[in-house]
Amino acid sequence: MENKNPIQVSEKLFKCLELLVDKGECGLIEISKELDINKASIHRLLQSLMMLGYVYQDKNNLKYRPSFKICALSSKILEKNDMASICRPYLKKISEYTNETVHLVKLVDNTAVYIDKVETSTNSIRLISKIGKAIPLYCSGVGKAMLAYMSDEKIEDIFKSSDIKTYTSNTIVDIETLLKTINNVRNNGYALDNEEMEKGGKCIAIAINDFENKPTYAISISAPKDRMTSANIKSMLHIF
Repeated sequence: MENKNPIQVSEKLFKCLELLVDKGECGLIEISKELDINKASIHRLLQSLMMLGYVYQDKNNLKYRPSFKICALSSKILEKNDMASICRPYLKKISEYTNETVHLVKLVDNTAVYIDKVETSTNSIRLISKIGKAIPLYCSGVGKAMLAYMSDEKIEDIFKSSDIKTYTSNTIVDIETLLKTINNVRNNGYALDNEEMEKGGKCIAIAINDFENKPTYAISISAPKDRMTSANIKSMLHIF
């Protein structure tokens, strides 16, 4: 490994692993270009990841791939997450009743992380949600549901520290609009994602309390916009 700040080295190590997970497989030169790190350093990082069992090299094309060791770690984390196991039966019932995809997320720092998902075969849109994926709070239904329990000052702090991106033409990208939206969430008791992260997809979400009675989790029902009508939203509220 490089004789540098161990935190910097660790950052490069994880960036290398994250790139492989995202791409599926990469060659040494491609990784070097993507991360803007010289090939010698990338080679040392890959050798370390291989020794730890997180990466292996394909003998046919000599490209590097992530191993399933990282999946084992995520499985252990989920196994120890009591809220996921408690909510799982309810997620299934909600999905069966609505014929829509249901998510459970957890508040982690300034993001909402998917910790469980029950899919439906009737959904005609390709959802970006994956277990372990972190999404912004400011433009997601689950995020806004949890933000509604925070002070406006806290919301502003989170917004300022977030990487604000315009995912669709409906994405909220200014704090004034966000605060107005959050105020509506407080009045209504639920939050909506109105095609803010994915074009053609909407969701309804509510926050749920953890074991310390803090709203650090949220459940959402996601559907194509033509099925998320006012009447359907009203009927979904009775399920929650």
